[in-house]
Amino acid sequence: MTPAQKSEAIEVLKGKFTQYNNFYITNTESLTVEQVSKLRRICFEKNVEMQVAKNTLIRKAMEQLDTERFKGSFDALHGVTALLFSENAKEPAMIISSFRQTANTKKPVLKAAFIDGDVFTGDDQLDALKTLKGKNELIGEIIGLLQSPINNVMSGLNEGSKLAGLVKALEERAA
Repeated sequence: MTPAQKSEAIEVLKGKFTQYNNFYITNTESLTVEQVSKLRRICFEKNVEMQVAKNTLIRKAMEQLDTERFKGSFDALHGVTALLFSENAKEPAMIISSFRQTANTKKPVLKAAFIDGDVFTGDDQLDALKTLKGKNELIGEIIGLLQSPINNVMSGLNEGSKLAGLVKALEERAA
């Protein structure tokens, strides 16, 4: 790889790290070409960008952007590395998990996940990452919680009008 090609690859990676707040660092070593192609296809269908790059180029791109921000990710840069970039924080975890089940393999291995500035290190974090809630899910839950007291008050008022109608009917019958 020429210095110009390396520089271009670093710029592409910097663009991806700037574009996405979430990315997974995985090890795809020992996957067959067919399995890697299938994984790429699944990622494409789920709007997850998969990119394989040399660890030194990944590290240089991260360092040029913000060494402190990506500091926790550097230890994961060893072996064969594939990066999974996504807007949805849990989608790559779901892809990895389902791919392992259908391919009956333990690969790809999660080396680290960078989620909105937090780093989750190790393959044992995969289950926790699968249960992450997205921004829209959290907003929906908050709105539901905020609407709950209002719904209770409205329900009580509706019940009150029914009670008032019942009292009025009893008064009319008594008169």
